[in-house]
Amino acid sequence: MNFPLMPPEYLREAEDIPSFWVTDLRDIAAWLACHVSRGEIREIGRSAGGRPIPMVVYGQPRQSGRTTTFSGSIGARKLAASFGPEADKRVYLAMGGVHASEYEGIMGLVNLVSVLETGSDLRGKAWPELAELGRQIDRILVIPVVNVDGRARIPQRMFPHRGSDSTVYQCWGTGAWADGTNIGWPQCKEFIPLDFARTMCPGGYPNDAGVNIQHDDFLSPSRQPETEALLRLCAEERPDLIVNLHTGAPGNNYFCRMHRPFIEPALDPVFDRLYAAVHGGLARAGLQSTRDEALEGDPTKAPRGVYNLDTALNLHCGALPALIESPCHGFSGKDRAGNEVYPHPDSLLDQQLVCHREALRFLLETGGRCTWTPEGK
Repeated sequence: MNFPLMPPEYLREAEDIPSFWVTDLRDIAAWLACHVSRGEIREIGRSAGGRPIPMVVYGQPRQSGRTTTFSGSIGARKLAASFGPEADKRVYLAMGGVHASEYEGIMGLVNLVSVLETGSDLRGKAWPELAELGRQIDRILVIPVVNVDGRARIPQRMFPHRGSDSTVYQCWGTGAWADGTNIGWPQCKEFIPLDFARTMCPGGYPNDAGVNIQHDDFLSPSRQPETEALLRLCAEERPDLIVNLHTGAPGNNYFCRMHRPFIEPALDPVFDRLYAAVHGGLARAGLQSTRDEALEGDPTKAPRGVYNLDTALNLHCGALPALIESPCHGFSGKDRAGNEVYPHPDSLLDQQLVCHREALRFLLETGGRCTWTPEGK
């Protein structure tokens, strides 16, 4: 896609892109085709623009044989009825690129697949515990890019680092009006679908129909094909835990941060435990502002989300969703003490893989959705 009105500086790409930084759709497809052997590559559906949405799958699915819907199982106080005869299986779904300018989650998921395939990420760094957890979890579903339309729109494989200035990155994210003014966040949510004719650049948030999938019209028959594909997938696979990877960590604590989802209240205590587990693991690894696990893993500090895609998936299939915001490689922030944090690509990859490791460990050790609430059995 051409952007004739954009300043040439906005089109500049980072120099010396690390080999592990795989974020372009063609590069992802080529890498998966050459390196996935333990898993299986599938297409979950097509985007509004007609592009395939690939997924990598590991393990065996739950058997069919559910006797009711998720809503029915909650009403019957027997959640396992909607999960079927293999309700005790543990199913993990990780997806990135719902906002296609947010590359960290995409890059992390490609490296997660590398670990599941070989035990090492694309740097050659071994992750033995993560690899072992991947073997023990019954079913793992990895969707590197949900919004393939948005990702196809953005030419850069990696954005240059611009100090503390996020102006150019914001243009590629939320878009810019025809006069060059950034649409901005959260104002971009006022315009769904976004009229591309009014923009200099529509950014990576919307698909080709102009819809920000994170805020689709979920109960409408006109919902987007990407949303429909996710709903269909979750109905078939019945995941226990869904990790939705974004880039948007708070600038004054510039490390991975999980948001509290707007979901059924019975799962709030489970989210608290997941939050403490993931952030505690990040703190132990030196990937938070401090190494204080109690401070960094305090779930009362989790930003509260709103009704969005995570809510829709929870109410559709019962999964616990967790939206994780990463720092951005394109600009710096501050730690708790006010010191500058430069998000080095290696650190960003470590943060992504530690999040997956801790989330998978939590799922393995706690038993999954049908053990998390009293109506589980």
